[in-house]
Amino acid sequence: MNKLFRSVAAALLALAAASAVAQEMRIGLQEDPDVLDPHRGRTFVGRIVLASLCDKLVDIDPQLHIVPQLATSWSWSADNTVLTMKLRTDVLFHDETKFDAAAAKANLDRERTIKESYRKGEVISIDKVEAPDPQTLVIRLKYPDATLLTQLGDRAGMMMSPASFDPQDEEKVGRKPICSGPFKFVERVQNDRVVLERFDKYYDAKDYHFKRVVYLPIPDTTVRLQNLRAGSLDMLERLSPSDAADVQKDSHLRFANIAGLGFQELYFNINNGDRAKTNPFVDPRVRKALDLAIDRDAINQVVGGGIFEPASQPFPPASPYHSAKFPVEKRDVAKAKALLKEAGKTSVKAELLFGNNTTAAAMAEMIQAMAREAGIELSLRPTDYAAMLHQMRAGNFEVGMRNWSGRSDPDGNVFAFISCKGQVNDGEYCNPEVDKLLHDARQTTDEAKRKDMYEQIQAITHKDVVDIFLYYPPSPFALQRKVQGFVPHPDGLIHLKGVSFAQQ
Repeated sequence: MNKLFRSVAAALLALAAASAVAQEMRIGLQEDPDVLDPHRGRTFVGRIVLASLCDKLVDIDPQLHIVPQLATSWSWSADNTVLTMKLRTDVLFHDETKFDAAAAKANLDRERTIKESYRKGEVISIDKVEAPDPQTLVIRLKYPDATLLTQLGDRAGMMMSPASFDPQDEEKVGRKPICSGPFKFVERVQNDRVVLERFDKYYDAKDYHFKRVVYLPIPDTTVRLQNLRAGSLDMLERLSPSDAADVQKDSHLRFANIAGLGFQELYFNINNGDRAKTNPFVDPRVRKALDLAIDRDAINQVVGGGIFEPASQPFPPASPYHSAKFPVEKRDVAKAKALLKEAGKTSVKAELLFGNNTTAAAMAEMIQAMAREAGIELSLRPTDYAAMLHQMRAGNFEVGMRNWSGRSDPDGNVFAFISCKGQVNDGEYCNPEVDKLLHDARQTTDEAKRKDMYEQIQAITHKDVVDIFLYYPPSPFALQRKVQGFVPHPDGLIHLKGVSFAQQ
């Protein structure tokens, strides 16, 4: 009898284990991702998908500590110019080729050299990468870089199978990404879905409980929430703030929110192509007039539901680099008009480019109405978010509104945007003094000295009015009650380790 009981119990456990991975997680996204290549991608929503596809050399935990992932340990040379990493030996890529130091070197070399890499600025300090043996990766730097480990905990540290690289067709990688994460790529239908499947040979597969993960871009926040309530979604990211209270009252749903690391901003085309030549915002007085026309508190209350904390700098209040020297600008329409007059203009006409989703559209309309009172007429140009970033890179904009999900190291919130050769410096702002300070801050490990440098940088960029910070976006999620084990991280990404469905 005991033997029979044990056999039945074992069979039931096996059935339960099988059912634990025979389920589909459906996640609603605010936008469609851009290219699914960690070296060439630049959207936040792309990072969400890549987080399930591609493991990194190191990871960042919810407390923003750097922790092991593909690298089990690391050490620095005495002068902080050589980083030596020891790597896992039990990792396979999704094509079942082996991950080792040579593969890591190939990834770091690719992101440093290919023309369309957006990671170049993040790893600019790397001089040479070596793989003396399969388990040892040696990264030699041109100079000390306090930011490098943090960068290797994001897309710069994501590892893809070198067998998938094709120098003759770099876009091939993004069409069918082959990484080493817990889920492997199945298919993508543009503006409709991205489908991933559990990789059973993943070294930590036991902690991932879904057979398939389907990401569904639904820009309309109302439709996205309706899909969640109807049961066709299990989770959605970036819940509209205006819906937060209702979700919290809904017994079938769960609200999960965490303060983010990034910012929402307006960004100007100062020197990128022909549109910069006729852009009225080339004059910093006109840029400042728009800044003074905006009421951030009103945006917070009307669009943000009280959770869009007004911003004045790239570092959120939780960051040790947030500075009291740069308080949030109060609206002053009279001063804005005076600045336009000083610039020789009684009125200004320009175009505002923004991502086509419900929240951004509402905010763009508010900014349009506020700017009009100061004499600035903004026509609105809603665009698919990934396409918008492409337009900005090409210089086809005058002022654009974009979101940055943020990084735990301050460099990640400024360098790529305002350094002269920054990978996402779409307006092509360039100030040699700022450039020097940015590079010096990267080489300084002392927090107090770094903060002083970033304050010097901000003093210059505030005077130049490089951009206009609007608010610090939180990361609000809504989930079905059956979703268990989900913990929101400050990076806003969806971490599926340990997440499962409650047994019905």
